[in-house]
Amino acid sequence: MNASDPDPKNQNPSGAEPRTQGPSTQGPKSAGAEQPAGRTRATGVLATVVGVVLILGGAAGVSAWIQQSEPTAQREAATRRSAALVETVTVARGTHRPSIEVLGEVRPAREIVLAPRVAGEISAVESAFRPGGIVKAGDPLLRLDPVDAAQDLIVRESELGQIRAELAIEEGQQRAAQLEFELLGEEIDPVNRSLVLREPQIEALRHRIRAAEAAVERARLDLARTEIAAPFDAQILERFVERGSQVSVGERLARLVGTDEYWVVATVPLPSLRRIHFPDDRTSGAAARIRHRAIWREGESRTGVVERLIGEVDASTRLGRVIVSVPRPLGGDDEPPLILGSVVRVEIEGDPIDDCVRLDRAHLRQGNTVWVKEDGALRVRAVEVLFADGSHAYIREGLESGDAIVTTNLATVVDGLPIREADEPDPAATEAGGGAR
Repeated sequence: MNASDPDPKNQNPSGAEPRTQGPSTQGPKSAGAEQPAGRTRATGVLATVVGVVLILGGAAGVSAWIQQSEPTAQREAATRRSAALVETVTVARGTHRPSIEVLGEVRPAREIVLAPRVAGEISAVESAFRPGGIVKAGDPLLRLDPVDAAQDLIVRESELGQIRAELAIEEGQQRAAQLEFELLGEEIDPVNRSLVLREPQIEALRHRIRAAEAAVERARLDLARTEIAAPFDAQILERFVERGSQVSVGERLARLVGTDEYWVVATVPLPSLRRIHFPDDRTSGAAARIRHRAIWREGESRTGVVERLIGEVDASTRLGRVIVSVPRPLGGDDEPPLILGSVVRVEIEGDPIDDCVRLDRAHLRQGNTVWVKEDGALRVRAVEVLFADGSHAYIREGLESGDAIVTTNLATVVDGLPIREADEPDPAATEAGGGAR
């Protein structure tokens, strides 16, 4: 071993010189190692592409086989339509009464403002004399202090008695003059004879007696008028005075309305007036039914009679006005009361219409047409509407008894559209089913 070489690993035991690695030796060795690795990657990509193609092709084949194995239906008439399902109602010609539905306002048939005919202080008030009080004709309502009226009666009676006494004296003087004239036996002219017998004085006293008797009667009336009573069966709506009030002649005491009858003033379209029967010498007016849904219970109503037509249109609505009379307006055990000033619904029975078809207005189509079922097809038929109320149309021409009116609303309507009812088979569906295989 060479002492000058400290690392034994660097010594060549064979004694040959070491071989250096240069570019000419390293380059060929690296190229030979990369060629097998690139060939392997290209082969893997090709295998993946082939696998995907085979899978897609298999799936397409299976799908085609499934479609070919399903049964097919062949339609022989592709243009045949299925019949629309509808409901119908059969109509008949006859005599029908329309119902004219309008609005009306409740008003009193009799209304007064109670006022005294004598002045004085109110000394007594009855318990019924208050708003809402119900009174009968002749029932006392309030009383004025009668002292002044009683004293005036005494004065008038005294004046009458004095004049009667004067007349008695004058008649005595007349009898004395008559005796004297007969004893003298003289003839005088009629004018002087009347003066001698005091006939003018007696006639003047008799006139004064009649005036005094009238004054006594007036004083008695004034005394009676200190007690104020109800002039008729009434309800008190307003009271303007109280006990102790000083009232003068004609001053307002209370407002009263009669309870025997109320009026409903209904506004009616002018063309509908000719369908309403008004009373005449032989018959009463048309019947009417009044409803007030805002206050009365469901199903409650009142009956009335058309009494007269007001000969002037309403200034604001330009409608005719009809008075409907309602008896017993305050109601009873089974009748609801009417409330003055309220707006109610009035159904007036119209005059009968002969030889017509009554049809629900919902079944009258646009342009006064009706859908009619004829031989399994829909026909659009024009009709003549004679009159229409709130619920029905009354048709004179265009419909006959036995016609089947289509009541179902259809989205698309053409004349001749195939239709059927629920209990009828669908001809189009039956033929289409027979042609399938």
